Amino acid sequence: MALRVDDISINTIIGKGSAISGNMKVNGFIRIDGDIDGNLETDGNVIVGENARIHGDLTAKSVIIGGIIKGNITANESVKILAEAAVIGDVISRKVQVDGSAIIHGHCISIKDEAEFGKTSGEYLQSKAIKEKVIL
Repeated sequence: MALRVDDISINTIIGKGSAISGNMKVNGFIRIDGDIDGNLETDGNVIVGENARIHGDLTAKSVIIGGIIKGNITANESVKILAEAAVIGDVISRKVQVDGSAIIHGHCISIKDEAEFGKTSGEYLQSKAIKEKVIL
């Protein structure tokens, strides 16, 4: 991905009423107010608005969630789940904040130390990938 000038300018907006089906790879900061059916990957920050719905995994630098995500979230810096939000999936980040009435249904890995976080999250993701490939 190309270099970004800053972390505060929103590069991509998916507006309310918009729907995207398929995986997305975005450069920089993205705000989502519509629906995504697929995985989203960015090296920047993500804001998931209160009307947004994502059905897929989300990988970013940091994430603020006000809507609904059905999928796993991996954020190197932080994840903040606001009061009216719901996450059905695993959350992996160095810092996780969950507001009062937010819903989270899944595992949560939050380790402040960068080296330990990288090791632990890598092991977790690898074991999860192996379990998904096993035929029962």
